[in-house]
Amino acid sequence: MSSNFLPSINKDAIKKAIASGDDEQLYDILVQPLHEELYRRRTFDFLDGLSQGQQLLLAYDYLRMQVGQGGFIQFIHNGYVGMLPSMIEQLYAIGSNDMALVLDDVLKVYVLNRDLLNKATTVQEFAQLYDELKEFEVIEEQYNKIKNQTVKHMLEYAAGHLPEFVKQD
Repeated sequence: MSSNFLPSINKDAIKKAIASGDDEQLYDILVQPLHEELYRRRTFDFLDGLSQGQQLLLAYDYLRMQVGQGGFIQFIHNGYVGMLPSMIEQLYAIGSNDMALVLDDVLKVYVLNRDLLNKATTVQEFAQLYDELKEFEVIEEQYNKIKNQTVKHMLEYAAGHLPEFVKQD
């Protein structure tokens, strides 16, 4: 699937980030314009018009931010669980099978505990979810072990498929 949004990004900056091996710099160069456009449009429908690689990059960045702040419980509670099925599929497509399996486990725990995770909660009730859903602790440990390798897989894919991510001059 091609993208309806291809940002103009300085090719030299991309080449420099690739050559330096600075994964965070390349990641930021590719994901920042997606966040800016999403913010400008103010609707997640924007993702539907992106390429598979762009969708993965943006969705994974939400995952990374949410899980880094409050684990998978926060990711789910903030309404992002709907991103998981396509993320899993896209991770398999780029060969990041380990992370796809981890996220599949998150989805399974979510399905088994959907009522508990979807109900409105007070701050105290939300905090109790961490005690009640210990399954996520093990999954988060697995996630943390492979998250950097997953970013590396995504960036290798992006570097090899730049026309899917940026406007070609």
